[in-house]
Amino acid sequence: MIDLYSSPTPNGWKVAMALEELSLPYTVNYIDLAAGDQHKPEFLAMNPNGRIPVIVDHEADDLVIFDSNAILFYLAEKTGKLLPKEGFARAEVMQWLMFQASGIGPMQGQAVAFERYFPEDVPAAKKRYHNETRRLYGVLDTQLEGREWLSKEFSIADISNWSWIRSHRWARVPTEGLLNLERWMEQLRNRPACERGLNIPPTPGRADAVKSLGSAMTTT
Repeated sequence: MIDLYSSPTPNGWKVAMALEELSLPYTVNYIDLAAGDQHKPEFLAMNPNGRIPVIVDHEADDLVIFDSNAILFYLAEKTGKLLPKEGFARAEVMQWLMFQASGIGPMQGQAVAFERYFPEDVPAAKKRYHNETRRLYGVLDTQLEGREWLSKEFSIADISNWSWIRSHRWARVPTEGLLNLERWMEQLRNRPACERGLNIPPTPGRADAVKSLGSAMTTT
């Protein structure tokens, strides 16, 4: 059994989607970011960086893993799924996984911060992060030309990138004109396991959503 400590955010969703895709049994522990749960000593003991998600794998001597993409890699290695075992195909998945970690996540995250949460209007910063996020979307669009997924087969790289890009409207970054990207996004929306993962943990006030989730999950 795996314990997942998470919140309804892009980095949280990606791990929930992977757990659902891999049909691994797990429990969910909701971390209330607004209440500061991520700064409590018991959480910092698992992740000194104070960020979600975190998993504890009780089948591996209570191994604790933090950082969403590190967790994706661990789960793929554990199951032998969603990541090729060797060669260029493996390296290709890893490069697009890192692309999300170093590009899409930080740039789109800053776009959201300056668009939605920064206490004052900073047009230059908004323009920079908006434009850079859109440029990165274009890189993915080019990669997806003539192919179904970012690599040869559906992988943790697709999960990781889509978990962020699906909320592009919240960052006020359009995807119009990026036909390959939009087609890829629609494919991911149509995957039942990915759809379930987007409700894990349920957004506060939507506890009833748990009833529609996969039987692999229980909540605490």
